[in-house]
Amino acid sequence: MEKKKYKLFLEVLGRFYEAGLLKNIILIGSWCLYFYENYFKGLNFTPTIRTRDIDFLVPIPPKLRQRVDIPELLKDLGFVLSFIGSKGYMRLDHPELIVEFLVPEKGKGTGKPFPLPEIGLNAQPLRYLDFLASNVIKIKVDNIVAKVPHPAAFALHKLIIHQRRAKPEKANKDLEQALMILSFLIKNDEQPVIRNTFNSMPKQWQKNVLDSLKKAKAEEIIQILEK
Repeated sequence: MEKKKYKLFLEVLGRFYEAGLLKNIILIGSWCLYFYENYFKGLNFTPTIRTRDIDFLVPIPPKLRQRVDIPELLKDLGFVLSFIGSKGYMRLDHPELIVEFLVPEKGKGTGKPFPLPEIGLNAQPLRYLDFLASNVIKIKVDNIVAKVPHPAAFALHKLIIHQRRAKPEKANKDLEQALMILSFLIKNDEQPVIRNTFNSMPKQWQKNVLDSLKKAKAEEIIQILEK
């Protein structure tokens, strides 16, 4: 089953790449770990990805220069368009994977889906995503070039959102992923990058990150951030 999931993930990414979509959207969430394996090449970084959710971030304003009907693009793979909740958020469901689009939530937020007619879908606005959009790198894997958050931003973002999770198992997964990524960044001698990324965050976010690390007793990382 896991092999089928990985194969389908790469097929979706490949189609998005061929359609030119990956130039203007950012892969976020746990499937970034697939690309980080290449980033941490030589460090024995071998994550297991169990989630069905493939999340893509669309920066605001969108720069989707060409129209691509994504539901149609993925239809023959077995993806079905679904409407979620009373607000009507759209996503593409498959027994193996779920494809969903997100945008940064601005100001007080509207609580409504953000329309993306260029791709035939809408997106869910969420807090803290601007931080990821501001810290992006490109990684090439299997002839696919994707934009992903820098691992330091990925980890620090996880340390913020894990506190807001309603389900303890998701909160624990966020924390585990954050600490794992930070440990590999340290192995990669990227302590200054961790610190600079942390210093770019608003003070309240920094406090939230440090609170998470103190609860996790991650003393080495705390020392790097407070240096």
